[in-house]
Amino acid sequence: MFGRKKSVPQIDKEQLELIENAQKRIKQKKKLYIHFVIFLIGSVFLILFNLGLGFGKDFKPLETHWFVFAILFWLFLFLYHAFNVFITYKFMGKEWETQQLNKLVAKQKARIEKLIKSLPSDEALIEKAQASVAINSEKKKQELTIIVAASDNDAIGKHNKLIWHISDDLKRFKSFTNGHHIIMGRKTFESFPKPLPNRTHVVITRNLNYQVPEGVILVNSLEDAIKACSQDSQPFIIGGGEIYKQAILIADKIEITRVHESFEADTFFPKIDPAVWKETANVFHEKSDKNDYSYSFLTYERR
Repeated sequence: MFGRKKSVPQIDKEQLELIENAQKRIKQKKKLYIHFVIFLIGSVFLILFNLGLGFGKDFKPLETHWFVFAILFWLFLFLYHAFNVFITYKFMGKEWETQQLNKLVAKQKARIEKLIKSLPSDEALIEKAQASVAINSEKKKQELTIIVAASDNDAIGKHNKLIWHISDDLKRFKSFTNGHHIIMGRKTFESFPKPLPNRTHVVITRNLNYQVPEGVILVNSLEDAIKACSQDSQPFIIGGGEIYKQAILIADKIEITRVHESFEADTFFPKIDPAVWKETANVFHEKSDKNDYSYSFLTYERR
């Protein structure tokens, strides 16, 4: 009775779209029918307007009454209207849109399936992740350190020889590198009278026939040199200039003796970028009877 709400029929979404589409088609056909009726009445009016009332009686383009062109133009508009109603809206209406959408969705699904097939399997991803973890773990165990003596203008040598002699620097070098692998280029190795004691020498050269004493490891690249030091927790890069340029991009630490003087040289140490390297130690030494130059022992660590 009173207060009871009328039940509202539930219409499926697709059914509702069909109903709306049908209503739209009915309105379009009604408009076309009205257009047809107006066209017929209008055509008769144009003919009477010219022939009956004599309006524009003398105006005959191409020897034809002007109302003929007017009726033909109007007929063209009517046919265009009819084409839209019976052709365009019928064959490119809601059903056509749905078909096109389904085709696009099918193509997209095919592309996704192809992409999924090209992706590595879960097992391959797991193996790759485990290998990456192992490499990172190994790198954490190893601290690659550059050790060098360089002047204020970054000079480190001339004619494959040291420019200065600072005994404390040589003692520092020995204390750091003793018992470790030392990585160097061929020219640096040749600057030694003989291999340094209690250290494993790793020499980088492109010359595959280069002869080295027993116990010296010969490699072709810095990457191979680091691999050869995998059992050493702290291998040292000791020169020369080209090796330093490569090593500073991947090293963890720099131990540098900064000689406070500028020198002419043919070999230089690369600039230390403070945005990349943080100074963690700085010990200054005045020049003395044993040392002709003041110097500082500096330590840098990668940020």
